[in-house]
Amino acid sequence: MTRGRFDGYRIVASCFVIQGAVIGSMFAYGVFFRELEAEFGWSRAMISGASSLSFVIMGVLAIVAGKLNDQVGPRILITVSALFFGIGYASMSVLQAPWQLFLFYGVLAGIGYSTHDVVTLSTIARWFVRRRGAMTGIAKVGTGIGQLLVPAIAAMLITAFGWRIAAFAIGAASLLILVLAAQLMRRDPRAVGQHPDGVEIAMGQASGASWETGMTLAEAAATRQFWILCVVQLAVFFCLLTVMIHIVPHAIDQGVAPAVAATILSSIGAVSIAGRLTIGTLIDRLGGRRSLTICFVVLLSSFALLQVADAAWMLFAFAAIYGFAHGGFFTAMSPTLAEFFGTGSHGVIFGMVLFSGTIGGATGPLLAGRLFDMTGNYETMFMILTGFSVFGLLLTWALGPIKPHVTGPAPESTG
Repeated sequence: MTRGRFDGYRIVASCFVIQGAVIGSMFAYGVFFRELEAEFGWSRAMISGASSLSFVIMGVLAIVAGKLNDQVGPRILITVSALFFGIGYASMSVLQAPWQLFLFYGVLAGIGYSTHDVVTLSTIARWFVRRRGAMTGIAKVGTGIGQLLVPAIAAMLITAFGWRIAAFAIGAASLLILVLAAQLMRRDPRAVGQHPDGVEIAMGQASGASWETGMTLAEAAATRQFWILCVVQLAVFFCLLTVMIHIVPHAIDQGVAPAVAATILSSIGAVSIAGRLTIGTLIDRLGGRRSLTICFVVLLSSFALLQVADAAWMLFAFAAIYGFAHGGFFTAMSPTLAEFFGTGSHGVIFGMVLFSGTIGGATGPLLAGRLFDMTGNYETMFMILTGFSVFGLLLTWALGPIKPHVTGPAPESTG
């Protein structure tokens, strides 16, 4: 029998904290750009390169982490990755040379980043069946909270104590928070004598006989839709990571005070919460294709404003529009893949699509830094971002009708 206390909600709370600490610290990196430029004279392309390296390492190791999670469980994995992440981030406080930035942030922090999504979300999937989507959404709201708080905290620490102490403080605090949160994690309810959703009920009864049916990775890769979604994810990450890494230095270039510029980044995190919850609700009614379309339309609207934004209030308006799309995109892809390919091999299919996204997430910020170094502004990059958004929107429309492999939204019409 299931014990009186169900630990699944504690698992979700732990995942919420892990998501917030990791993603908040990741996007706080942009707050350090101008400090590194001022002290060392490093180019934005080089500073962006360390971020790109961390993102590539995160994408590659996320596939490995997903497999290891099945063997050793989330507690050990997140504890180990927290050590890499915290030590790497805190070590930026002693930076003296470019190779150290690439080692501390690019490699060590990149290893630490690798477990935050694949391990936490796959663990939630084991603890919940009927309420899996809702619990996943709650955990992902943690990323929005992290984006809201950590960049603002980083900016205040930099103003009060300098960037070196700020980097050490964020790294040390993240290490402590992640290690403590990891101790609450358990691989699955059966390991502690419990059952998914806290109810002793057969898996098939919980969510229908089709719960774990669907295509294998090889079968999915033989379809046009799989590769379209891989490229869509590449375009999405190309745009989103570029904005999140470069919006703070761009705002400062426009004459915005550094603390206010960091608040723009935090505002994106706050608004993204609404995007995550809204798109998470709409996707159950409209399906993935239409939900992704909404996200791209909102993203394009934000880039239209960004092209002319030269004052703080305009950048905050951009953040309000863009933040909704940002949160929506990070919610939409996983259930969209389930619509097309089922859930039988959802983890590995999702992992491969995310890896495709890391290619865009690595190249976008790097290209933005290079173009800034060449031109002294981001105008060309903003036009490229707009082009990638249009490209992603057209690909989304080209997905064609969805043939569900699990119970979910009705097939969409191509008309």
